[in-house]
Amino acid sequence: MKKRIIVAGAGFSGMWAAISAARLVHLKNAENQIDIFLVSPEPKLTIRPRLYEAELTNMAPSILEVLQAANVKYISGSVIDIDAINKTITVEKPNEKTLVNYDAFVLATGSRVFYPELEGLKEYSFNVNSLTQAQRLEKHLLALASEPDSAARNTVVVAGGGLTGLETATEMPERLKSILGDRSHPQVIIVDNAKKIGLAMGEKACEIINEALVSNGISVRTGVRVVSVDEHGVTLSDGEFIPSKTVIWTAGMRANELTSLIPGPHDPLGRVISDSTLRASDANGIFVTGDTVKVATDDEGNFNVMSCQHAMSLGRVAGHNAAADILNLPLHPYSQPKYVTCLDLGKWGAIFTEGWEHQVIYQGEEAKKIKQEINTLWIYPPEPDREKIFSVANPDYVVVP
Repeated sequence: MKKRIIVAGAGFSGMWAAISAARLVHLKNAENQIDIFLVSPEPKLTIRPRLYEAELTNMAPSILEVLQAANVKYISGSVIDIDAINKTITVEKPNEKTLVNYDAFVLATGSRVFYPELEGLKEYSFNVNSLTQAQRLEKHLLALASEPDSAARNTVVVAGGGLTGLETATEMPERLKSILGDRSHPQVIIVDNAKKIGLAMGEKACEIINEALVSNGISVRTGVRVVSVDEHGVTLSDGEFIPSKTVIWTAGMRANELTSLIPGPHDPLGRVISDSTLRASDANGIFVTGDTVKVATDDEGNFNVMSCQHAMSLGRVAGHNAAADILNLPLHPYSQPKYVTCLDLGKWGAIFTEGWEHQVIYQGEEAKKIKQEINTLWIYPPEPDREKIFSVANPDYVVVP
């Protein structure tokens, strides 16, 4: 009987995990010994780093032809249970639940929005974590044009001043003007508990980010947090009430809840803590990758963040190691010492930094061109050509040169 590698998740990490596993199986002429399956509700790669944008076409391209080219079988469904002892998973489909055995399992189900227990938050806020939610936000924004002019209609509050919050907020002024008209007076406000927006990226980058916020006409409320949301607006921890029909929550992520079914240590974000091989330490045959794992990126004390930049490398390593484990080959250590950030700042441009210290390399229009290339080329699925796919699927492939 053939052995079975199952990858759960069709995101950046899951797609590359499946391809990387297939590459090693192919190189070792083991196709008659091992089958590789990818399980997800749809065979699509959601381009989540772009969901802050107004134009949402081609944000979930199919990867079915890519999987077929790599000799990966696709299963339509969702993994809802993991039995690490008996090495089985439960796959839920529209009309049935199926128990599936595995020899190696790769968890690549990503992350989800974290909602603290705040009154009205889930009921009255929006997010850009999934294509469905981004489309819901766009539909809401378009509907604002039919409402009477008011401060609440014209005001968007972005709760969270991290990278997603900044990209969402700086895109919003032009987006609102295109919907409400040039004579409208849209207001975008970022709320964050930090002392200054962008400070986590270092003093120089912080200075540039705040310059861009001023240029885009964006207001900030720092040192405060959202305590409640209702249909009329948002209340802050200092007592201020901001009238707003549109509150966008970008203040936190957590690993997919399936990580709780994997034994072993976890970090506060719910991620499984692993060694450099991405093996779950207390679960034989399970590898964790992308947003479901916390692992050192180098020997300097840095760890991966929830980003497609890290996910694409992590996926390649996890998939390779899942196949290597079955083939009794040495496992490949994960290492990704180079870290870059390219932050879209709306009409002002963008900022490109290198290193964990966020050294500013490019800014303004020059950085914007790099951001557009990343968003339209680098993060999309490869061509469905086996030779080309496998040539860039090795576990030591450098995603960011």
